[in-house]
Amino acid sequence: MTSLATGPATAPATGPGTEPTAPAVAVTPPVTPAAAATRRPAEGSLHSWDLSTGVDGPGTRFVAFLSGCPLTCLYCHNPDTWRMRAGRRTSADDVIAEAARYVRFISASGGGATVSGGEPLLQPVFTGELLHRLKHELGLHTALDTSGFLGARATDALLRDTDLVLLDIKSWDPATYRKVTGRRWGPPWTSPGACRPRPGGPRPLRPRPGPHRRPGRRRGIAAFAGGLGNVSRVDILPFHKLGEAKWRALAMPFTLHDTPSPTPERLAGVREVFRAHGLNAV
Repeated sequence: MTSLATGPATAPATGPGTEPTAPAVAVTPPVTPAAAATRRPAEGSLHSWDLSTGVDGPGTRFVAFLSGCPLTCLYCHNPDTWRMRAGRRTSADDVIAEAARYVRFISASGGGATVSGGEPLLQPVFTGELLHRLKHELGLHTALDTSGFLGARATDALLRDTDLVLLDIKSWDPATYRKVTGRRWGPPWTSPGACRPRPGGPRPLRPRPGPHRRPGRRRGIAAFAGGLGNVSRVDILPFHKLGEAKWRALAMPFTLHDTPSPTPERLAGVREVFRAHGLNAV
């Protein structure tokens, strides 16, 4: 969409030997969050995109995986997204054009679009532009998949264009968090706008807790999530080794090779911890 701005409202010159002069017309590009912030078309580092059904939000979704992440999680199944330079420079126009091809299919499934990574908040302007245009131009339900480590970069404008936050809580214990992610522990979401209810209703938040062997640490996450008032669901995602081949391809040691996946009984116990705090845990 473009808007037209006419020039000064002066009468066109007329008279013998002159032709009427049309008023000047200027084409103004659409004002999106990125355009307002950068005064140029939004670009970013995109690793890949995919159509997904499962853990990336409700229904079938167009998922844009951005490159770059400040964490180096030991169990990461996408270590190839860690470095910004591993992606390709891509414009928001290109991503939106790709997503537009699947809007009818996605909408029929009750799905939407998710901006993931990597860590999308490492590129907040690009992420905000994608969420804004996916929501307002394509009419899709939007989700932001983030660890919350860079939550302070999630502006109110970005969050207004986000229908669902998928919050990956790595650990509630500072020592475990440092060991697992390579970073110092902090609150799992440091943007006050993300966790507070928005006008007209709560912003759905879907926490996804990381690995914990001690019940006390699981209860810490459950108490945090239960006190927010806008948690739509808690997804208990068990540890797996599906990304181990990527680690080998990158010549990186996968130190959790001998770590067993949790048993169904243990997962059931974890869900009960969250349900005890009034949460829908699956």
